Amino acid sequence: LEEIYEGLHVTLGGIAPYLFAIALLVSGLASSSVGTMSGDAIMRGFLHLQLPLFVRRTVTMLPAILLLFSGFDPTRALVLSQVALSFGIPFALIPLIRATASERYMGEHRNSRFMNALSWIIVSIVIVFNVYLLVDVLV
Repeated sequence: LEEIYEGLHVTLGGIAPYLFAIALLVSGLASSSVGTMSGDAIMRGFLHLQLPLFVRRTVTMLPAILLLFSGFDPTRALVLSQVALSFGIPFALIPLIRATASERYMGEHRNSRFMNALSWIIVSIVIVFNVYLLVDVLV
């Protein structure tokens, strides 16, 4: 991130690096908010935990807060979080491919064999990249 800041300063000068910093901060706040609201919805809707709003939101934000106060390198934490999040993609795509290829669910609008094969190839590539990314980050 420091290199990006310096690169923006050298190439664009002026206010560009500061706009990048603000955009990064806003992005992080938005991401944290979405994660907190998602955790809150899961606890209320799926787990049926009827806890006070403050407690639900605190529990969902606690891992991030502990990580920040632990002194862990924020850039490393960002990279690791993105690696972890990337593993959710196949869990969304595989059921989607299966559903859109199903005559039961899609009827005459189901994917063609070509589109189904192409989808499986793309998901396979994503999975291979995810495994490579995991090995690259952990080694």
